[in-house]
Amino acid sequence: MALSDLGGLEGDPTEWVKFEEKVEEGGERWSKPHVSTLSLHSLFELRTCLQTGTVLLDLEGYSLPQIVDDIIERQIEEGMISPDLREKISFVLLRKHRHQTKKPIHRSLADIGKSSSSTSECHAQSRSMNDIADTPSTDQLKNKFMKKIPRDAEASNVLVGEVDFLNKPFVAFVRLAQATTLGGLTEVPVPTRFLFILLGPQGKAKSYNEIGRAIATLMVDDLFSDVAYKARDREDLIAGIDEFLDEVIVLPPGEWDPKIRIEPPKKVPSADKRKSVFSLNELGQMNGTAGGGGGLAEDEEMPVQHELGEELAFTGRFCGGLYLDIKRKLPWLPSDFYEGFHIQSISAVLFIYLGCITNAITFGGLLGDATDNYQGVMESFLGTALAGSVFCLFSGQPLIILSSTGPILIFEKLLFEFSKNNAIDYMELRLWIGIHSCLQCFVLVATDASYIIKYMTRFTEEGFSSLISFIFISDAIKKMVGAFKYYPINTDFKPDYVTTYKCECLLNVTALDWSQLSKKECLKYGGSLVGKSCKYVPDLALMSFILFFGTYSMTVSLKKFKFSRYFPTKLRKLISDFSIFMSIMTFVGLDMLMGLKTPKLIVPTEFKPTRPDRGWLVMPFGKNPWWMYLASFVPALLVTILIFMDQQISAVIVNRKENKLKKGCGYHLDLFWVGVLMATCSFMGLPWYVAATVISIAHIDSLKMESESSAPGEQPQFLGVREQRVTGILVFVLTGVSIFLAPVLKFIPMPVLYGVFLYMGVASLSGIQFWDRIKLYMMPSKHQPDFSYLRHVPLRRVHLFTLIQITCLAVLWILKSTFLAIIFPVMILGLMVVRKMLDMVFSQHDLAWLDDLLPEKEKKKKDDAKKKGKEKEKKKAKPDDSEEECVMVLHCIALCYAASNIFSQ
Repeated sequence: MALSDLGGLEGDPTEWVKFEEKVEEGGERWSKPHVSTLSLHSLFELRTCLQTGTVLLDLEGYSLPQIVDDIIERQIEEGMISPDLREKISFVLLRKHRHQTKKPIHRSLADIGKSSSSTSECHAQSRSMNDIADTPSTDQLKNKFMKKIPRDAEASNVLVGEVDFLNKPFVAFVRLAQATTLGGLTEVPVPTRFLFILLGPQGKAKSYNEIGRAIATLMVDDLFSDVAYKARDREDLIAGIDEFLDEVIVLPPGEWDPKIRIEPPKKVPSADKRKSVFSLNELGQMNGTAGGGGGLAEDEEMPVQHELGEELAFTGRFCGGLYLDIKRKLPWLPSDFYEGFHIQSISAVLFIYLGCITNAITFGGLLGDATDNYQGVMESFLGTALAGSVFCLFSGQPLIILSSTGPILIFEKLLFEFSKNNAIDYMELRLWIGIHSCLQCFVLVATDASYIIKYMTRFTEEGFSSLISFIFISDAIKKMVGAFKYYPINTDFKPDYVTTYKCECLLNVTALDWSQLSKKECLKYGGSLVGKSCKYVPDLALMSFILFFGTYSMTVSLKKFKFSRYFPTKLRKLISDFSIFMSIMTFVGLDMLMGLKTPKLIVPTEFKPTRPDRGWLVMPFGKNPWWMYLASFVPALLVTILIFMDQQISAVIVNRKENKLKKGCGYHLDLFWVGVLMATCSFMGLPWYVAATVISIAHIDSLKMESESSAPGEQPQFLGVREQRVTGILVFVLTGVSIFLAPVLKFIPMPVLYGVFLYMGVASLSGIQFWDRIKLYMMPSKHQPDFSYLRHVPLRRVHLFTLIQITCLAVLWILKSTFLAIIFPVMILGLMVVRKMLDMVFSQHDLAWLDDLLPEKEKKKKDDAKKKGKEKEKKKAKPDDSEEECVMVLHCIALCYAASNIFSQ
């Protein structure tokens, strides 16, 4: 990365680290980073400067005085300046450089601990006390701005100014053979690789300054800086400027105020994209046709297709996919542990732990009701801890969190009712279903059946993940509404008639003084409560709503705090990472302060089965007919389909390319361990577990990493996810020991945890294209975001595609809400069929932008590749008409510029 520093000899300095910053006039501070706006005239003048000035490439330089002497010597040899100007030019160029005024004593809270970025008086040895120091000053070495700069950064110094002893400009462009630290020349001690010097006669200071800004902007441009590093002569540099001019966009002067500073964009195209003609069309730098087709052919407008990677390649060998998964993941095993020891992991553990125990308690309670307590909260805690820990320890993708799901609950309920009505032992039948399902999972693993996941496009993935997210949101709101029914608001209470309200305990027994008994004691001894205030309770529903919505809204606010303008970056990031924990602690404290009896988290306190007449092991024989052991193969098939679809779709969502996972994934290895855990949990009478989509997405989000050294004004770059096994293992170990933490956990109100559920559901919807397209229905066209697919697909087609997805989601929602939920996994397969049928409704061009294209046969792919190769050869052999037109336009621009110069002279 190259940095540019424009040091005006007679004015305030300006610097570029990706974007432009300048010292505010009278403000005694650096301005906000902003996009450099250049005049087209200054770029042409810069081009002329490089054509007529001195260009020294790969100069051996060790100090600024020596470099200046070499430049002056070359100019004298070429007859550009007279020898008597040597001392004057050298004196001007070596004068002490002022970077920024010193900061005042009183500083803002955000600046506390930061050293001043201005350079102090330098006491290093140099040729003159007024010359630039040969070594960096103390302030330069201590400048914390260095943290914003990558380690391999090099500086480009631009020195411009006007003097009274020159009658024509003194111009030099220098590239040093090795980057050298030139003492006090730069604000921070970054080695200098390039220098641009422009001294000219008086009266054109503004013009010189604009030329300096132009070269500084060019030096931080990815493409031109690459040219500058590789240039062999003057002509290469001029060609680089011409390439830059090809991409320049001119704004009409009467329609835009050049004093306006343009905010840095959140995302800029990479250098590779800028090199392609296709990306120029994407950036809007080439106007398309009125029909929206653009100037390119349809096949050239297709977006880059999403590749699932080699992990889902069909090997054709027995357990071939499983072997490759193990081989892929084994080298990463040590780093999976030591990379987990980071402060960010603590916040992730606390967040996911609270989500897991809430889910375990909720699911355990529902399962207890459905199975007459053969499986309850204790079994749910133990099963979650056992299955989760084993999976995180040995699986191919340890970022996936295992949990129980709604369809499994429906299956358990139907299975229990069937067993009860037909006098069949439920636990033994369930054990054999688990064994068969485990064996079926092994068959799927051995035959590389995970290969079919390649046919799950964004359409299927987003339909499934949206359904799970809406279930989380719906359940959180439903539980909150239930609080209003259980604790009704006292609308009949009238404060003015408080003197008439009373409640007495009555019973026809005189042995006791009933008036002194509490409500509980009165009912215990068979008394009855009489009076208007007997049914009065505090407004617990209102308090519960405050806890519920407060937890959600505070979490959302704190999560976004890292993008705030307040406090230093590290503190903002810390607050964002611990947002969920801070929100929970805040509202738990509020609840304790109010002292109201809001519904609290109930955790088992004894390690024993929920039902007294069952043990921790289920015997496989003795209670059911022998044929039942074979017949259980059929219901096991449904369970296997459910587990396969749930597990693999969740894995695809977690392993998406946008998450930038580097350690690979293991679809076959994951399914293998899910099968093993199915059999283990069946033998112990514990619930069955599979990947939980929403909690897994939340786990990914809590472990995302961003770059720490980003240039001022540049958005922190998403680096990937902290891939490790530590957080998952700790979450499930804590879940297992939660029965011993009951005295602490009993203070957590349930509405607070419902707020966490709501946050997880809403957060998992962010970034889903389906959700963005739903919101387009409610937006006028002029207010719609600039999504890439809206540039290439008509809005009516986008709405039709979204409507089909909404219809599929509604059907899935209805199915999961009835007894038909048992065929839910089959309906997920049905989404793949619907997606295949969309090929008859939409063109491949539209589907490429709205979804992913379905994989084609290998033979067809090879044929297409051959055709494209032939087309490219033809294009190379014959120049494109558009290229000829561009050349003609550039010639016209050059002629116009030359003519304007002639007339001006």
